[in-house]
Amino acid sequence: MAYDLEEQEKLDALKAWWDRYGTLVAVAVFVVVAAIVGWRGWQWYQGHKATQAMGYFEALQTAAAQEGDESIARIQAASATLRENFSKSGYTSRGVLVAASALIERGQLDAAREQLQWLSGQSHEPAMAALAKLRLAGVLLEQQRYDEALAQLADAPASFEALYADRRGDVLLAQGKVDEARKEWERALQAFGTDPIAQIVQLKIDAIAGA
Repeated sequence: MAYDLEEQEKLDALKAWWDRYGTLVAVAVFVVVAAIVGWRGWQWYQGHKATQAMGYFEALQTAAAQEGDESIARIQAASATLRENFSKSGYTSRGVLVAASALIERGQLDAAREQLQWLSGQSHEPAMAALAKLRLAGVLLEQQRYDEALAQLADAPASFEALYADRRGDVLLAQGKVDEARKEWERALQAFGTDPIAQIVQLKIDAIAGA
């Protein structure tokens, strides 16, 4: 009889605890389960988007390897889709660089400039934005838009200091500013150090010797 009474007391205590905390426990379990399901769903969604972005990137690469006017339209279409729907994907920034290079090769400088201008404004990938500015300056140089080119090369990131200085030298020489170009190339030469690219910069300096 004592055993039955003890068991009853335990059941009564358990019932009282459940009446007090049961709803909270149920809600907590629901939240945990929902979080797990949501996280797995988010992972699937992100993986799905990455797969889609990769598909458009591969299509862009294929179009870039082709010839003819139709390839230009395919390049621009694939790049536009990547930028509009997958703007923060690593495939997009790399795809835009591929698109810009392919358009430059085809003489489509305005279209290439538009690609690089977009990428240069993407702050979530500073290195890619810096590279885009460097290449954009090259396009602007070809278009003889010298002041705009120099504006892209202002405030060079430390890792791009040598490349930016070299390109500034190219722009300044195109403007006929030989002495200023030499100073930029000398700055680039010092920044490159023992990098083999330094030899190319030295050739530029030698070519204007006495100018």
